[in-house]
Amino acid sequence: MSTDERDTAIGADETVMIAAFEGWNDAGGAASSALDHIAEVWGSRQHLAIDPEDYHDFQVSRPSLTRLPSGDRVISWPGTVVSTTPGPWHGDRTLSLVRGIEPSMRWRSFSAEVLDAAEDLGVTTLVTCGALLLDVPHTRPLPTFVTSEDVDARDRYGLEPSDYEGPTGIVGVLGHEAQLRGITVLSVWVGVPHYIAHPPSPKATATMLGQLERLLGVPIDLGELPDEAEAWQRGADELAEEDEEIAAHVQQLESVMDETSLPEASGDAIAAEFEQFLRRRGDGGPKRPE
Repeated sequence: MSTDERDTAIGADETVMIAAFEGWNDAGGAASSALDHIAEVWGSRQHLAIDPEDYHDFQVSRPSLTRLPSGDRVISWPGTVVSTTPGPWHGDRTLSLVRGIEPSMRWRSFSAEVLDAAEDLGVTTLVTCGALLLDVPHTRPLPTFVTSEDVDARDRYGLEPSDYEGPTGIVGVLGHEAQLRGITVLSVWVGVPHYIAHPPSPKATATMLGQLERLLGVPIDLGELPDEAEAWQRGADELAEEDEEIAAHVQQLESVMDETSLPEASGDAIAAEFEQFLRRRGDGGPKRPE
């Protein structure tokens, strides 16, 4: 199948769930912040809160104590919430979000609870999101990786299988268990510069949202994220100016990235960016021929 014949977004007949977890899978907090942003701009409603008692070591993920305006103190426990949002679609299509902290134990049981909720919601496609530390410069566009172990999905969206072997996190286990249930799984990762890995990482969050925007085929209002990403980049520039070793490392990474980049963007890449721009502007984007 040629690139022009492939779908550029998940079909409107698919019910989608997106999942991200703080912790090992989430460098710079980029993936979990992307889900928080979607929940905020599209308005999410809680569908299910998974009891953390069986899944978390509270000495690792400690509960937090806060005081309400009334003066009462409450404890917030680390856990996972499954929510739904109508998104910007017309009609009754909904999007499900799974947002939490990576559990400490019993991952198969935890995944079963999440996927039971997915089945209740009629989910047919699961998109797992993560962020990883890479040798990439903060001065260049951050890389994203979209893979799938589903042959039909790879053919439909023009993806490749992941060639990673090694330790995995909860998103890897959740995706594996979802595939065993017949749910199509797409895995989306964004690279975060390893020398500025401390969260937040708004540039990586905005990059992740851009990839999710392409997969969902609808615009996501980025709000103040572009300004925050610019401020983050200025801060990284200042860090490099103050540290000669970091500056030299950034220059080396820039050289490597520039040498390995294509000399000019492909027509499909340009078209995708233009469609994304028009969707944000509200024009809906040019229609591809059937």
